[in-house]
Amino acid sequence: MTATTPTRPALIDLHPPAADMRRLVQEGLQRAPRQLPAWFLYDAEGSQLFDQICQQPEYSLTRTEIALLEQSAQEIATAMGSGVIVEFGAGSARKVGPLLEAMQPSAYVALDISAAHLQQATAALQSAYPAVPMLGICCDHSRLEALPDHTLLQGQRRLGFFPGSSLGNFTQEEAVQLLRRFRLLLDGGPLLLGLDQPKSQARLEAAYDDAAGISAAFARNLLQRLNRDLNADFQPQRFRYQAQWQAEQSRVRMALVSDCAQTVCIGSSPWHFAADEPLVTEYSVKYSPEMARELAEAAGWRWCRRWHDPADDLSLHWLEAAD
Repeated sequence: MTATTPTRPALIDLHPPAADMRRLVQEGLQRAPRQLPAWFLYDAEGSQLFDQICQQPEYSLTRTEIALLEQSAQEIATAMGSGVIVEFGAGSARKVGPLLEAMQPSAYVALDISAAHLQQATAALQSAYPAVPMLGICCDHSRLEALPDHTLLQGQRRLGFFPGSSLGNFTQEEAVQLLRRFRLLLDGGPLLLGLDQPKSQARLEAAYDDAAGISAAFARNLLQRLNRDLNADFQPQRFRYQAQWQAEQSRVRMALVSDCAQTVCIGSSPWHFAADEPLVTEYSVKYSPEMARELAEAAGWRWCRRWHDPADDLSLHWLEAAD
């Protein structure tokens, strides 16, 4: 029997241009508190740092979710059926392997914000699964109106995959809008949604502020990116990193807090930061099973089933588009 020789996955680059990034920064700095889109964190360096975060002992989400997928992949495949797997925010694409084995999809399409990281991830995955055709799409999936017209997607049922509790980076209103957008992009196909659940304050804050300082470096890399891409003059050492559990909102807030009163220029625009003023880099909302079901139904999805790990720390939710 002749082994299948993997081909290099195609890449479609729809990355937002610098002009859009500048506008989004200006809008974010006018908010109270100031907050930038979480996808800004994921340039090539940021994506590599996030991969390191996932390997830290305090951050169990990735290990738990991979184990849950390995355990439940066959049940998930039986429940959700066949088609092309479309993964939103694929990152290093480390989690989809069990689904590729169990579902035997017609193709795998990975969406991510970092073109370099996406190309590297899909190439490695293609080597591991040479029989599955693959496509990478570099984009901001929260703003995407439609998937590109590509042969791997034409006439195929679409199976959405959104792991890693990435939905937690959005406010509830934004999360509803994103799930509605996924309904459009999947053209009526189902969605497998991974969501982290509330835990003790100590566990959550440690997970997002690891002892090795990788989470802090990940956040500060955002300032380096703004310096590079938008001709800003942030001094990262003047900002301290903070991860704080906000129980009322069921979320962890990650922020860079100004150590002193300072003025930062982004291009020709000056921005003043007061001492102890936070610049929010991202939120991570934690969803109980009840919260998850309410969210899905608000976005026009029908909740079908939940798989969870033995400790019930994390869930995978099977959603079908409501009529």
